[in-house]
Amino acid sequence: MSLLIISALLAGAPLATDTVIGRWKTETHNAIVEIARCGASICGRIVTSDALRANPGMKDARNSNVTLRSRPIEGMLFLTGFKPDADGVWSNGQVYNADDGKTYNGKITPVGTNQLKLRGCVFFPLCKTQTWTRVR
Repeated sequence: MSLLIISALLAGAPLATDTVIGRWKTETHNAIVEIARCGASICGRIVTSDALRANPGMKDARNSNVTLRSRPIEGMLFLTGFKPDADGVWSNGQVYNADDGKTYNGKITPVGTNQLKLRGCVFFPLCKTQTWTRVR
């Protein structure tokens, strides 16, 4: 009987917070992003993309901070500060978009173990969501 109760509780339990750790393929630019633990939060770096494969030395030329425009895109930290919620969602993070050089408020929601939804907002409800797929 207790095994049945435990099984029922686990079926409704949120995904483990480490579900987002790993490499992910984005919806745009065929980019690969590596998400890792950064202290109590998670962060993400750009591993590669179509543009980086064509131009490995690409710089962050559109950054609104002029002093950062010479930093390389490859390996750049662009997901920061995401903290876990009780339901397995990572919230209150920042998403940097090198395409426009701006930073947005973000939220990462695991969808099973092989997909996640990344939402970036100028301010709610002005948001854009992408579905990323785990790279094996």
